[in-house]
Amino acid sequence: MNIRRKSFLALGGVAASMTVLAACGGGSDTSDGASGGSSDAGGDAGSGGSSGQLVIWADEEKAPALEPSAKAWGEQNGIDVVVEVVPGDELQANFITANQAGNGPDVTMGAHDWIGNLVQNGAISPVQLPADVADTIAPIGLEAVTYDGQTYGVPYAVETLALYANHALTDTPEPSSLEELISAAEAGDAENVLSLPVGESGDPYHMQPLYTSAGGYLFGRDAEGNLDPSDLGVGQEGSLTAADKIAELGEQGVLKNSITGDNSISLFTEGKSAYLISGPWALADVRDSGIEFTISPIPGFEGMEPAAPFAGVNSFYVASNGANAGFAQQFMTDVAGSPDVAKAMYEANPLPPVNLQLREEIAASDEHVTIFAEAAESADPMPAIPAMAAIWGPLGIAQANIVGGADPHPTMEAAGEEIATAIG
Repeated sequence: MNIRRKSFLALGGVAASMTVLAACGGGSDTSDGASGGSSDAGGDAGSGGSSGQLVIWADEEKAPALEPSAKAWGEQNGIDVVVEVVPGDELQANFITANQAGNGPDVTMGAHDWIGNLVQNGAISPVQLPADVADTIAPIGLEAVTYDGQTYGVPYAVETLALYANHALTDTPEPSSLEELISAAEAGDAENVLSLPVGESGDPYHMQPLYTSAGGYLFGRDAEGNLDPSDLGVGQEGSLTAADKIAELGEQGVLKNSITGDNSISLFTEGKSAYLISGPWALADVRDSGIEFTISPIPGFEGMEPAAPFAGVNSFYVASNGANAGFAQQFMTDVAGSPDVAKAMYEANPLPPVNLQLREEIAASDEHVTIFAEAAESADPMPAIPAMAAIWGPLGIAQANIVGGADPHPTMEAAGEEIATAIG
């Protein structure tokens, strides 16, 4: 699952070129790129829907979970529903190009932080949610799919980070601060205090809780409350304080370049790290390891701001040029927001749902997923604006270099200058 998270972040780099890609038009390359993963439902991805067919694009994880309930809905409404598989790392780019060419799907699924780029390229239409949606969907889900005052998706699951603690290596499974975490791990004689992916290129997603606790931010907000790309926080005072704290953790050996996305979870499950910062995708490996563990919210630095990780919300979107816009909108209302569909998605890939009824059902049987769901309500939705694409590379490299011993302030300031230039 860690690979999936890295791919998710890599899309930030893809997004930077998405406007150019969409402007090129043409659908032949998109058909070729998507058809290799077509499901048994029939149809070639990229071919678009017909008057009696609703085509949905989803990645290899989500398609099998969605297909039964989607096809059942189609039978009830007299329309053939086809769920087609498109590789996750190609889905956003192929969707934008195919939609512009008129041969894309009617509905697609993806992360909420695609929304800014999809709207900028005219690829999706706003959706109408039921009037009582606030009673059925968690606030983080609704916030994530709202862009410039419009609702552009139906959310169904959320991912965020939390703290895993190995009871064999710490007697403080729920530390109240990072300082307490460090002391407890050192007292337990752990080989590694904390498994947090850094590597040589950095990982701003996993570093975000520490960055925000020390006062760092990415973008400010305008008078209407929208994220403002002109108010860039990287290189500003809060980020410099964060850089100092990251440098201290590097000097102490709490953060290490040798801990990466490839080994952070295994170091924890093998008993080589007292704590792990990761998401619900690590649950299966941690449970299978047989260690006794606790999951709790990530603590911040003592006397500083609370740690605020990112929240990533998985959502359904209506294609702006789909052949069946009416059916697509009805599908969003009838199926995408129902507990039954959310439950099918959860059973195939147990990510915390945003459907409140389903959350209550799960709470009795899986406390860990419930903890992640609750943690998501205190998280910040991943910025969905296109300018976010410029953040990942420079900020990640700066953070990795600071962990490795680079001078914190000039390193962070240089990253801010590079990002500002890219945003323009």
